[in-house]
Amino acid sequence: MLDGLSRNVGGRRNASERDEGSLQAIWAALNIARENKALIVAKDGVIININALACQLFERTPEELVGNSFNGFLERSQAGQPAAMTHRWETELSAASGVRIPVEVTYELLRTDLYEFEVYAIRDLRERRGAAAQIENFNTRLQHQHDLLKKQEQQLRVRNVQLDAALNNIVQGLAMFDAEERLVLCNRRYAEIYELSPDQVEVGTPLIEIIRHRIRNRLHSAMSPEEIVDSMLRRRDDSHFGEFYSQLSDGRCIAITVQPMAGGGTVSTHQDITEQRRSEAKIAHMAQHDALTGLPNRTLLDEQMEHALVHAKHGEIVATHLLDLDNFKNVNDTLGHPVGDKLLRMVADRLHRLVREDDTVARMGGDEFAIVQSRIAQPSDATALAQRVITVISEPYEINGHQVVVGASVGIAVNITDGSSPDLLLRNADLALYRAKNGGRGTFRFFEPEMDAQMQARRLMESDLRKALVGHEFEVHYQPIVNLQSNEISAFEALIRWQHSERGMVSPGEFIPLAEEIGLIVPLGEWVLRTACTAAVRWPDHVKICVNLSAVQFRSRGLVEVVIGALATSGLSPGRLELEITETVLLADTEATLAVLHQLRSLGVRIAMDDFGTGYSSLSYLQAFPFDRIKIDRSFVKGIAEDIGSLNIVRAVSALAKGIGMATTAEGVETQEQLDAVKAEGCTEMQGFLFSRALPAREITRLFLSKHKATENAA
Repeated sequence: MLDGLSRNVGGRRNASERDEGSLQAIWAALNIARENKALIVAKDGVIININALACQLFERTPEELVGNSFNGFLERSQAGQPAAMTHRWETELSAASGVRIPVEVTYELLRTDLYEFEVYAIRDLRERRGAAAQIENFNTRLQHQHDLLKKQEQQLRVRNVQLDAALNNIVQGLAMFDAEERLVLCNRRYAEIYELSPDQVEVGTPLIEIIRHRIRNRLHSAMSPEEIVDSMLRRRDDSHFGEFYSQLSDGRCIAITVQPMAGGGTVSTHQDITEQRRSEAKIAHMAQHDALTGLPNRTLLDEQMEHALVHAKHGEIVATHLLDLDNFKNVNDTLGHPVGDKLLRMVADRLHRLVREDDTVARMGGDEFAIVQSRIAQPSDATALAQRVITVISEPYEINGHQVVVGASVGIAVNITDGSSPDLLLRNADLALYRAKNGGRGTFRFFEPEMDAQMQARRLMESDLRKALVGHEFEVHYQPIVNLQSNEISAFEALIRWQHSERGMVSPGEFIPLAEEIGLIVPLGEWVLRTACTAAVRWPDHVKICVNLSAVQFRSRGLVEVVIGALATSGLSPGRLELEITETVLLADTEATLAVLHQLRSLGVRIAMDDFGTGYSSLSYLQAFPFDRIKIDRSFVKGIAEDIGSLNIVRAVSALAKGIGMATTAEGVETQEQLDAVKAEGCTEMQGFLFSRALPAREITRLFLSKHKATENAA
């Protein structure tokens, strides 16, 4: 570095090579050539080298300075300055020739108004002398410090802008208070939350005064200003820095978190969580309430029942009512689900108006509702409510221009006899409801212990039914239908029988309704159809096979395909198959039902109306679809010989059928008198024990053989 400085100056060199080598070594050893330093080399008190920066400081050229007295320069520079502290030490320096030179170094720090000198006087212990000086410009140092300060100020301004942007763009309000609870700073969101003006949040404003400003702005909370401050201070001193909530008078809820600062004071954040609370409340409400009616659902009902049972005093009764709407499905099927939904809402409103404030009305799902009647004195109070429910629910509803009428069936269980838990009470009320619906609907029943036994038996039968179909316990028997003119068998009706592995033969009246209820009638009916068609193929060609179809089968998809499959598999001619339906099939959905009937008729299959006279017996059914046959129910045939009413019904139906070209079959003929009567009234066919009971398939062949032998003998 010294060599470079020397070349830049280009000063005169009058010293010997050895002296110059010594000075070079001194210069290099001192290593004082740093940025913004002026350098001077002197020998024997005369300047022999100087760099460009030193020349600029003294506003002289190198030629004007080199050769001048260095001692005189120092004397002028030290004028008016205190004596400098001198430091001396001895060391060795290496000359360029490699010779080590023993030297004594003297160091002094000198200052003037403008310059600072670091002066090194070097005495060659071999009687050679030299010196070097380093000069620093105070103005340059001050300018450098000023530039550094400006840079730091600029950085500080940038950081302040960034901090301000961050503070005023966060969703939480933020406020900082000193140890005396005076405002240090706050962001814009803090003022917005509490509707504070700029002069109300000036630096130094006490916290309690800010809270009073809020109260004057009509944003008070349940706590007083002093209580709010005390709450914040307690949380400041809490190592867990707990969160607390402030409910404002305008309905908003503010979550406040307080943390202490080092040296005292607090930093608090304030967040408006009103919408969050509303969303949480809405979600909680949805989790416990029915979406359609707004009533409590099963979850909340259980809680309310548990509460009522726990708080029931000695002798008080809690009654659980479970109710189901009668004929609600017909409303959905005929008027559509929107009308059905509106009906459910109207029912819910009527039920809500019927009960006391302490009672609970809930929707269990579908058209089923529940009422928890708490704190009643006696079961008759539950009876009175059930009667009011049935009466009020049965009153007509006006919906979208339609007058809708439904009924209600109610099952009741009470805690003093029927259980002390919500699950048990609801279960028992459900059993009572089942009994009420089976008893004719539009009524109520209290739970009785035998209901449970019956339900257990029902569940056992349901389980056995499912096993029976897989275990091939069912078989089909066939009852002859006789033509009254020819006295010949014209058809057989297929009737299912269940040979239970333990109970023996089970009556169809016991298991068919249950099979329909649980949906097992669909696969069971399909099996009967295939079995009957296969059996009929072996009979004489003029003999038909009659198979009953339930309303549940008719509502299931693919009925037509099932019939086509049974005919194709068995090879039976479609004209030999007659399907029997009841009026309940036509009640469900007339248009869809008629469409299926016409599809079946297009296959060549015959259709019969079974049990005519026991239902609505609407003549419109006979007009809407040309049935092949009408079967007169056995209840009318049974009393035909003694009861003039039954006789007139049989007479009217026979005449009606004859008038529109339909055959008539009298069911349940058991005596000769009955046979003579139905024959006299014009019935074309008969069916009953008088001729034959239902026979297994293996006996049908013997029946035909015996008939054939009787004919041969007569001939």
